[in-house]
Amino acid sequence: MKNLDCVSFPQLKGSFVELESNNQEKVTPTVFTVSDGTGETAMSIVRAVRVQFENAEIQTERFNKVRTREVLEHLLQRALHEKATIVATIVDPELRVYLISRGMQLGVHIVDVLFPLLETLSTQLGRRPSAIPGLLRQLDQDYFKRVWAVEYTVRHDDGVALHDLNDADIVLVGISRTSKTPLSMYLGHKGYKVANVPLVPGAQLPAEIFSADQNKVIGLVIDPLRLTEIRAARVEALGSSSQGDYANSAKIFDELEWSREIFKRNKRWPILDVTGKALEETAVEIERIVLSRFPHLQESGF
Repeated sequence: MKNLDCVSFPQLKGSFVELESNNQEKVTPTVFTVSDGTGETAMSIVRAVRVQFENAEIQTERFNKVRTREVLEHLLQRALHEKATIVATIVDPELRVYLISRGMQLGVHIVDVLFPLLETLSTQLGRRPSAIPGLLRQLDQDYFKRVWAVEYTVRHDDGVALHDLNDADIVLVGISRTSKTPLSMYLGHKGYKVANVPLVPGAQLPAEIFSADQNKVIGLVIDPLRLTEIRAARVEALGSSSQGDYANSAKIFDELEWSREIFKRNKRWPILDVTGKALEETAVEIERIVLSRFPHLQESGF
């Protein structure tokens, strides 16, 4: 079986062709798969049927994103001339009716793959289908976008892999235990690529932060007393006998003041106080800021 390129309408040349050589001399059936979406469903069905005919030669041409009657008419005339069967996955009801009725007039054999199941489920559910071409593919794309976002977020946790920081949708910055990682993971599962960078007293800020788009950076702060409690609980959970400066209230106060000074010097970094807020509540605030600056992220379906 030989595969050539697949193109979408309005281009009709270079369409997808599947051929399998056969030494027997006989008529080669031709199948056109026609869809107002990607055409993957129709092609999958043809392949599934094709394997039931061992060593048979079947020529298949795939036509995607067919959205007008004019294009359908062109295909019907071709099918009539080439004696091709049309396997259709048209979800637009007007186009589907036109294809079937016109095909009957011309004597072109139409196999409407979706209609019987759409009608059966429509009756059982008591409502009409949405009739949006490519909806399944769109849902798949959104799913994979979220997978990629989570992968990016995991790889860029706690200041790791700063070389491609500008690829992030959001960069969270703050001292230890200001909810950077939980917020990153939560937002990552919503489809945002998030990097978080810790601020460490006595250490220079990574230069990559300033190389990235500054409108993506958000600073996180928290009440010093609450942070003292959180860090003390962390030390206890780790079984450490000495808290050192990590959970020292005076040192924590100094750290927070130091981080606030950094944020004040970088005017485009919004500052969010996470004290007493649920993770979801802070995430909503971050989303509001990010989407106001990068509206295209909303258009991506996140």
